[in-house]
Amino acid sequence: MANLIQKKRILAFFKSPQTLVIVGFAGLILVGALLLVLPWSHAPGKVGFVDALFTSTSAVCVTGLVVVDTATDYTFFGQLVIMLLIQAGGLGVMTFAALAFQTLGRRLSLQSQAVLHDTFFQRDVAGEFQRTFKSILAVTFAIEGTGALLLFLFALSAVEPDRAVFCAIFHSISAFCNAGFSTFSENLMALKSDTGFLTVIMTLIVLGGIGYTVLNELWVSSRRAARRELGLRPRRFSLHARLVMTITAILIVGGGLFLLICGLTPDETSPLEKLVHAMFQSVTARTAGFNSIDIGRMPSASLFILILLMFVGGSPGSCAGGVKTTTLGIWWARFMAGLRERRDVRLLDRGLPEELTRRSDVIVALAVLWNIAGILFLLTTQSDIRVQALDLIFEQVSAFGTVGLSTGVTPKLTVAGKLWIIATMFVGRLGPLTIAMWMIPPDTVHVRHPKGTVMIG
Repeated sequence: MANLIQKKRILAFFKSPQTLVIVGFAGLILVGALLLVLPWSHAPGKVGFVDALFTSTSAVCVTGLVVVDTATDYTFFGQLVIMLLIQAGGLGVMTFAALAFQTLGRRLSLQSQAVLHDTFFQRDVAGEFQRTFKSILAVTFAIEGTGALLLFLFALSAVEPDRAVFCAIFHSISAFCNAGFSTFSENLMALKSDTGFLTVIMTLIVLGGIGYTVLNELWVSSRRAARRELGLRPRRFSLHARLVMTITAILIVGGGLFLLICGLTPDETSPLEKLVHAMFQSVTARTAGFNSIDIGRMPSASLFILILLMFVGGSPGSCAGGVKTTTLGIWWARFMAGLRERRDVRLLDRGLPEELTRRSDVIVALAVLWNIAGILFLLTTQSDIRVQALDLIFEQVSAFGTVGLSTGVTPKLTVAGKLWIIATMFVGRLGPLTIAMWMIPPDTVHVRHPKGTVMIG
């Protein structure tokens, strides 16, 4: 009997949604690394297996940190592989598995549907799954296609027409998936004066970072608004959508203002330049990873602002990483309720269930603990490369938030440092709570202990 119970537990472990997602992402990363290490994927002698594994992890986890130059060290084939890995990582391995099953005319299992709905919708499996899933793909490719067309038109002034096509498609996918990879050696610094190009990139980043649920609600709302003459009433946004849009707007505007106050680099002189690049870095710091200015030359105060934005990241069900905007909103609501000694937690005229607030606390705690451990690890193992502690802190949080911004430390990392950043990008993309729930079995013993009190504060 004991052996049968143990077998059932092992089988349940391997069939759990967390295992499916983790194994799926790990498998895709390994395949990507093997493709990138092929001789025709990179310039001779430029990319070893660790570097290929780093790049593949960064692409699948839509981070954007690079240890070699994507523009010069990878061939066109290598860049194409990176672009496809970004797209696969942005939509999720399970999404592409669902697409393959549907293409082959096979039904998707309820368990796989549940994983997808946990990822994108935060609601139970419903009959309209296929219709909604197809609309997600349609909206995604429509946004990326429109972005590519606009980027192509703006890139023509700086890039040859034949190169501009791939450049536009690559950057559109990279921006919408919040990856931050670029086919330019200096990322987007070469186009820092092209306000139109940067504006399109910012728009794609925001759309890719608010989550598919919110995108779907915005799409439905826009269709209702277009048909208002037919008597359709405007649809009220859900609490999730309202919270995402509110926190996103606050972080973008607030981050931009703080960056203006703390300063950028000496190269930005005019007020318009400062405003454009402050807003761009405020947007891209929340998991996108593009940079239009030299991050390594920014003041320490500005780097600290970027660290805070990177830690928060984007929104649930999106291509973004970090602890998520909704977690920040729930944490703030619970903080205010605690200050006012109010037992119920309220947010945007709604009460929040205790389970939700408790899970948000766990997410923040796990994120803080992982980053503290990472900072200590990097400070210990990277002492020979002679960089400031703030640079390593920036690198660690950038990897965890799947951002991809760097002060220039990434290529200098030792093998141990690269492997740790690989692990951090993986944890940051899947979420520390997913990893913890996968590793730690739930407590099935319901025993109540006598209550005690301790002094706090």
